[in-house]
Amino acid sequence: MSAQLALALVSTIRHDGNGGVADDLADVAGLTAWLGEQAEPLREYVGGCPIHGDERTRLDVVAVRRAARTLFARAVRPGPPSRADSSSLLAPQEAVDRLNQATAAMPVRPVLTWPDESAPSLTWQGEAADARLALTAGLARAVIEFLVGPARTELRACPAPRCVRYFVKDHPRQEWCKPSCGNRARVARHYQRRSAVR
Repeated sequence: MSAQLALALVSTIRHDGNGGVADDLADVAGLTAWLGEQAEPLREYVGGCPIHGDERTRLDVVAVRRAARTLFARAVRPGPPSRADSSSLLAPQEAVDRLNQATAAMPVRPVLTWPDESAPSLTWQGEAADARLALTAGLARAVIEFLVGPARTELRACPAPRCVRYFVKDHPRQEWCKPSCGNRARVARHYQRRSAVR
């Protein structure tokens, strides 16, 4: 679940379809919509805290996202980082410190659940001073768990033209974050070959 939430957070920076970059967290309405879309994975990391989007919460989430994208760029080395990150990366230690500070806002404890006739499961519950701190702590924790987990070694920056997403390589032959990026890359290569012949 940490990979899903961490990738969802960094994917709020995306190609806008017109050659530019869109930020899904550019305003409070965007944050609120994203929180609604991520309600299920957030429940594991934030618990039952009510989450309300306001400008301060948005700025805190964007700060965690910037730290995450910095460390994702470091994780994909020696490959290049996402094109969207070339001028906005933090120093790696500053990114680590930012995530650690965010997670420190919420003390957590393990909680065992073992329903009849099913496997036991572990969840983490914590209590923060407010929902904003719980949200940023939960997002930072998801990013940290992803970065120390085995999926980090399969993290890639999509090389398709104009794409700025990171993705986890699920198959040895996977080169792009989604099929449309593969199509765009093939079209660009075809156009380049045709232009070189003329």
